[in-house]
Amino acid sequence: MRKYLARFILIVFITLVSLPALAQAKPAKTGGAAEDALPKPKFNISRFKGPIGKRYVLKNGMILLVKENHSLPMVTIGMIIRAGSVMEPYKKAGLAHLTAGLLTKGAAGMSAMDISGKIDFIGASLGVGGSTDYAAAHLTVLKKDLDTGFSLLSKVLIQPAFAQAEIDRMKKDIKAGILREEQSPGYVAQKAYQKMVFGGESPYGRPVEGTAASLDAITRNDIVAFHKDFYVPNNCIMAVVGDITPAEAKGLVDKYMAAWKQKKVPKPSIPAPPKTALRRKNINRDVTQATILMGHVGVARDNPDYYKLYVMNYILGGGGFVSRILNTIRDNMGLAYNAYSYFDARKYSGAYTVGMQTKNDTAVKAMTETLKIIKNMKAAPVSDKELSDAKNFIYGSFAQKMDTDSKMADLLAQVEFYGLGLNYFEVYYDGIHNVTKEDVLDVAKKYLHPDKMDIIVVGNLKAAGIK
Repeated sequence: MRKYLARFILIVFITLVSLPALAQAKPAKTGGAAEDALPKPKFNISRFKGPIGKRYVLKNGMILLVKENHSLPMVTIGMIIRAGSVMEPYKKAGLAHLTAGLLTKGAAGMSAMDISGKIDFIGASLGVGGSTDYAAAHLTVLKKDLDTGFSLLSKVLIQPAFAQAEIDRMKKDIKAGILREEQSPGYVAQKAYQKMVFGGESPYGRPVEGTAASLDAITRNDIVAFHKDFYVPNNCIMAVVGDITPAEAKGLVDKYMAAWKQKKVPKPSIPAPPKTALRRKNINRDVTQATILMGHVGVARDNPDYYKLYVMNYILGGGGFVSRILNTIRDNMGLAYNAYSYFDARKYSGAYTVGMQTKNDTAVKAMTETLKIIKNMKAAPVSDKELSDAKNFIYGSFAQKMDTDSKMADLLAQVEFYGLGLNYFEVYYDGIHNVTKEDVLDVAKKYLHPDKMDIIVVGNLKAAGIK
């Protein structure tokens, strides 16, 4: 049986990998179109018509989003709490990350081991983590164990213990992680780059985990106060996806979170980033290849040009091997092992970043050629094929953003957080579909500033010929 199965798999494999070659070998029709290949994929917008979920504002101020999927007896809950590092004081950097990480380390009389044991016993998963814009909680559980799972989720969010021993242990772990990361050229480059682009006092300009010094400055009272200020229901978004109805979801919140009271939440204070200017920093490391980051302040997620920028950047450096940067720098010139670009669109303006790894002795040339590519992007329209290929890929990859209940729960919560609307799928499609070559050129001219990029190089500076 195994012999026949192996032969069948081999035949299928040979057939699949032969299809592209067969398509290319197909004789051209009269008229000479040598590109008579397979039809290009079409985006089926009918799948994504209408609202992506049901939205409710609960009595305690929490936003509840529900999407039913009764195909499996599972429920996934994704939560966003507006308690990211944008809410912490500069001198207490790492407070938001530390607070989020401690929530599952003891709550309501249970130890970290107790919580972990209860979650493992029902075969569920529960986690909480902190980032720059927000903290996120996630629960996946069988429908039959939903009460148990939701009860645990509510306890870690509302009644965390913040035991001093756990605080000390987590601080020690984070510091050890920072020391390990400092050995990575990529981490060193990213840390220096963020600080240069946004300024050291901005939450976007410092590591979300803080520093050893800032962690030492954080006390248990700081953690308790941060939790009291920001972990309140009217500061939360809960997305529930799976084998559940809106009535059941509301019932769970009423049952397990009735004592969670809303309150006024402090607003973040985000320092303005330094003005866009050509700044350079070179960091010497005894490594065989240089890590390079170049860029400047970009856009926020709610920028009206977001979809135009998405398409433009796919063509420039976000499309992997079909993007101009990687295709030219790696494939045509052999200057870099990897090269890319992206707009990190966050709640507030993130960064536009171009990155690459290259041999030390080709670092200067790789940077020079990359800047030329960016300048060319601002000089002339893209081709019809580049635009069409970008749209087709973006359409085709869209479904991957929501092919599991877990991804859908996270997506729902983010759509609410960034104010994208429950008709997000249609807006997304229209946003990509309506982009023209003129739009791509316009946003390239408006948002790309190759002459004013901050540049970080981490590498062997002597071998690179950089002073």
